[in-house]
Amino acid sequence: MQTMIVDFIDQFGYLGVFLLITLENVFPPIPSEIVLTFSGFMTLHSSMTLTGVIIVATAGSVAGAIILYAVGRLLSVERLERLIDGKVGRLLHFKRSDLEKAERWFVKRGKSTLFFCRFIPIVRSLISIPAGTTKMPFIQFLFLTAAGTLIWNVVLVTLGQHAGKAWTQVAGYVDTFAHITLIVLIVLILAGVAYFVKTRFGKKAKK
Repeated sequence: MQTMIVDFIDQFGYLGVFLLITLENVFPPIPSEIVLTFSGFMTLHSSMTLTGVIIVATAGSVAGAIILYAVGRLLSVERLERLIDGKVGRLLHFKRSDLEKAERWFVKRGKSTLFFCRFIPIVRSLISIPAGTTKMPFIQFLFLTAAGTLIWNVVLVTLGQHAGKAWTQVAGYVDTFAHITLIVLIVLILAGVAYFVKTRFGKKAKK
């Protein structure tokens, strides 16, 4: 995939950066660390500038985030409640109160969560969905998304430029961070699921 990304940016320049970053936000497995660090390196060997790459990458990040925000709006709380009230909810033992707790938590801490999650690989993309589902004000969503992704992009593009031909090493370090983050997230999710099953099904068994 790295070769394809490099060739795409080399051929299409700013447009390539924009499209890849937009796609990365919708399809997280595309490594933004390669796109951004290589783009930073290309500022030394093409007409692209550091400022230009950062602006285009941030625009692409916001565009991709808007798509997932729209998906979240389609998955409204009301629709999720109907889903929970149906067979799926009964099968998984989900209750409306579970959804209400999650909604209250995100409404209360959504701003800081959205901003800081923009620095966490994979989560930085998916966080847009609950923002849409809980109907976070769109302007607020745009501001926090742009601010968070701008910082992420500035760091990686600048590192890529300063690293020069060693940009692949920088991308490798960020990729390692992404994998560690993914493992931690999987462990936390599994622990959360285990706790939910134990408490919910355990109570049912005692009855």
